[in-house]
Amino acid sequence: MEPQTAIIILLVTFSICLLIGIPIAICIGVATLTYFLINSTVSNFILMLPSGMFQGIDSFVIMAVPFFMLAGELMNSSKVTDRLMNLADVMVGRIRGSLAYANVIASFLFAGISGAAVSDVAALGSIEITAMKKQGYDEAFAAAVTVASSLVGPIIPPSIIMVVYGSTMGVSIALLFAAGILPGFLMLISSCSYVYWIAKRRGYPVRPEKTTYRKKAIALKESSLALLMPTIIIGGILGGVFTPTEAATVAIFYALFLGIFVYRELTPRTIAQCVLNAGISSSSIFLIIAVSIAFKWVLSILNVPTVLLNSLYAISTNKWILVSVLNIFFLIMGMFLEPGAAIILLGPIFAPAMKTLGFDPLHFGIIMVFNMCIGLATPPVGLCLFAACSITKNTSVEKLSRETAPFILIYLIILALITYCPNIALWLPRIIQKLL
Repeated sequence: MEPQTAIIILLVTFSICLLIGIPIAICIGVATLTYFLINSTVSNFILMLPSGMFQGIDSFVIMAVPFFMLAGELMNSSKVTDRLMNLADVMVGRIRGSLAYANVIASFLFAGISGAAVSDVAALGSIEITAMKKQGYDEAFAAAVTVASSLVGPIIPPSIIMVVYGSTMGVSIALLFAAGILPGFLMLISSCSYVYWIAKRRGYPVRPEKTTYRKKAIALKESSLALLMPTIIIGGILGGVFTPTEAATVAIFYALFLGIFVYRELTPRTIAQCVLNAGISSSSIFLIIAVSIAFKWVLSILNVPTVLLNSLYAISTNKWILVSVLNIFFLIMGMFLEPGAAIILLGPIFAPAMKTLGFDPLHFGIIMVFNMCIGLATPPVGLCLFAACSITKNTSVEKLSRETAPFILIYLIILALITYCPNIALWLPRIIQKLL
């Protein structure tokens, strides 16, 4: 079979599956299996698929994914989200649009626990959107703030997507975590700036009652132990005390300690439910990783990486022009692919090429992760958009997308800054490398 014909069959099969609503992992698997079935010259590879797929997920590093997910589930069930939202609310004070600021800040705080944008929307969305609606905010705007602020989840450590990228590309996960800190703060500051402008323009409400120092102290006390969790995780990893996988297990034990002995919200039944939820969520990621390994076999057989790289080099050999082209390509792919799948499929193709052109692997990793995070809030497959719509029930994806668009524009500016000013991502990792 001619490579061009095989590529067309792969794309058509994958596109049809995606358009009719089949989960992304199954789309990749069906396209891969179709190629092996119709191409007799490589049909023997079918016998190797099970062992190859298992080897793809048989990794100590990748075990951090379900552990971080379980830690996030446990903290959420311990009502940590309520405490973080209350802390963010009282710390903002009596300014116009205060609850919208609290929404952004709460997402930033929760990002240090969950490591996933969709988890942020699911855990905080119902609390934040309901509270904002009661104070007179437009439902679509409340949902848009929730969606946009949730995108900091995969950027601020711990980040599940960064664990996937680091384990796939052999890049230090600890340094990836460090590289995401400054971009995460840029997202926080820029989101709050836009909220300030829109709150003034639309006349959103000011908090009716004054926030006293006593209320702030109580809120800080109630959430202080929860806020220690990201400190323990990030400090332990960056300090070399434990690996990301070990850090995830420490996070689980810490979450259990808080939920059982401090907040007393966790029961055997809720713990079992948390384990089940984390298992279901992480299994989808593991399935994507497994089928992506098989799909990469097909790409290698068809020599697709070489063809794509030659096409890139035909455009230019200037790394800044190429990375600009890749940014556009990643943004488009992020609209259709789940971030983990996109990173597993595209990372091994483009990262080595950019490294040969002088791009730091950490820098390129943050660029790729940031691109895929933006895809979580862009149609047609924006997972965070659909998660928020399921909470609001009265806001359509189209209306929510319009309200989210200004945030996306701001994040595209931050993406450009990260791309063309490498020190934004690399300054902190370089300091840590010098210290260690």
